[in-house]
Amino acid sequence: MGRTSDRPNSRAYRKTHPWLTFQLDLKKADPKLWIALGEAQSKCAHLAGIPLKPRYDDEMHRIYLAKGILASAAIEGNTLSEKEVQDRLEGKKELPPSREYLGNEIDNIIEACNEILNDIKEGKEQKLTPRLVKNFNKTILKGLELNEGVTPGEYTHHPIGVGRYRGAPPEDCEFLVERFCEWLNGPDFQARDGYEIIHGLIKAVVAHLYLVWIHPFGDGNGRTARLLEVKFLLEAGVPSVATHLLSNHYNQTRMEYYRQLDRASGSGGDIIPFIGYAIQGFVDELRAQINFVKIQQWEISWTNYTHETLSGKSTTEARRRKLVEALSRQEEPVSKGDIRKLSPELAEEYKGKTTKTITRDLNYLHEKDLIARTAKGYRAKKEIILAFLPTRKQENTQENSEAQQPLPLEDND
Repeated sequence: MGRTSDRPNSRAYRKTHPWLTFQLDLKKADPKLWIALGEAQSKCAHLAGIPLKPRYDDEMHRIYLAKGILASAAIEGNTLSEKEVQDRLEGKKELPPSREYLGNEIDNIIEACNEILNDIKEGKEQKLTPRLVKNFNKTILKGLELNEGVTPGEYTHHPIGVGRYRGAPPEDCEFLVERFCEWLNGPDFQARDGYEIIHGLIKAVVAHLYLVWIHPFGDGNGRTARLLEVKFLLEAGVPSVATHLLSNHYNQTRMEYYRQLDRASGSGGDIIPFIGYAIQGFVDELRAQINFVKIQQWEISWTNYTHETLSGKSTTEARRRKLVEALSRQEEPVSKGDIRKLSPELAEEYKGKTTKTITRDLNYLHEKDLIARTAKGYRAKKEIILAFLPTRKQENTQENSEAQQPLPLEDND
């Protein structure tokens, strides 16, 4: 890379973009950043080791891939909905001609992400080079209508920017991208054993920030920067379902994202606050993912528990299992008068039977500790299978006291 030695001190960007120092010093980082990085690594390891039924795993991947792909495009103005992106991922959605370009933008991001993922799966991890960065941009812009003078995968020859921010001088873009790749491939970003995800996260965020600062392409700089994040996170061992969480965070906090970019450049190159903003958002998104997984596992465990508790083969036992399953799907307590309405199956089960049968079933399920009685009705007592919860004082609420009493049988229907 001979050009990187061309008298860098005389280059125009030294005056226009003095914050492009290609330096990383985390010694002054707030302890909160290291705590967040540690939590991110721990939660990624947790996420990677959780067993899920294939249908739940597929659902989670579809949801978060759609969120991330959409977020990456939405920051640049794409107005498709999350449902439309999911349909696009599944090849189901044809958009009206006037909006097809929005779908093409999504298709390009999907193609680029799949190429990165497939290379890593096949052990073909590519070293970061200017050519690779240009190829990412070329894929991102493929087939799109672009402004005059913009060529996919080629550095801009004209000043470019977003809002008030102006990219680096066009004559310096080639040099800066070469320097950018050298830096990210260098010792500042060499991961220590056992800390790969922490290093990968820092590398991903810094790569994003610097490429957006340099702004070397006529279009697609932000999307190209977010592809670099995906690449570095996958290489670091972040589960694929979490590799788009940074994009989702930037999109959900778009005004703060731009404020942090301005703050970082205005500070003369202090990138630690931007790293802190990005990592905290990543952790918040991870927490939501872990909660999503917990809910799926909770449902699976609860279903297994109810089937073990109600394991009899009689028609009565089968009916009671259906009743518990129906109550388990409700978000609010259900009155006894609405039990028959919970599902067509239950309506059939209780057809021709009196209210006494429903009451006996509810009493039986209460004795088995599978349901709770509240002032508003009856609910599945799914919380009984939650282990290792913090010990806390239980208030003697109406729900708790009423739950101890069997339900009286009624003589009328």
